Amino acid sequence: MHTPVSNPSTSIEIVHLTLMRATRTVLDDVSLQAEPGAIVCLVGPSGSGKSSLLRCINRLTEPPLGTVFVEEEDVVNKEVVELRRHVGMVFQKPALFPGTVAENIGYGPALREKTLSADELQALMMQTDLTPDYLDRPTGELSGGEQQRVALARSLATQPRALLLDEPTSALDAVSARHIESTLLKLRRELGMTLVWVTHDIEQARRIADRVVLLDKGSVADFGTPQQVLGNLASE
Repeated sequence: MHTPVSNPSTSIEIVHLTLMRATRTVLDDVSLQAEPGAIVCLVGPSGSGKSSLLRCINRLTEPPLGTVFVEEEDVVNKEVVELRRHVGMVFQKPALFPGTVAENIGYGPALREKTLSADELQALMMQTDLTPDYLDRPTGELSGGEQQRVALARSLATQPRALLLDEPTSALDAVSARHIESTLLKLRRELGMTLVWVTHDIEQARRIADRVVLLDKGSVADFGTPQQVLGNLASE
């Protein structure tokens, strides 16, 4: 069976990013770096700018010129579809459309007029810990955890170099959450992808992160290893 091969992992760098929404400062002079293949967790109170920062990386929110770089290239200068193919995103709530699992997973490649083979579809199922029989199932019949794994497989179908994860486990029960977490860690280990992961779960950040960014009121309050940043903080 052919297994999709990921492109090499990529670096992501934020340089003095300030983002305004009307008269409100959403992000205030944010700078940070995710090395190739690293897991960087964004933590902090609700409203601190975590999701806004994530959205700037793949231009769901347009950042100012000269502030967000992927592979040392300003994302504003990248073609949006190509950027999002290389930098995938998984949301808290899977945005699956009506239809089968196979139709959802094949959506991204179809935009580039590519049809995934049966072997490629099955390999994506295996990568996300789903059995091939899921391919013909309607997405509306899946559990929350299953839907999130399908959303992950859909992101992987474009062979991204990095994944942006906006609280991918927070809407799930504890068992499903740990399953998604272990699947993502396995993918990082096997494919070497860079992960930028928003989480409110302090214990999760301690388990998974190479580096932690603490955001507060739109600014970087701290950046370092989980032990350096989180110390003895209690889980929320």
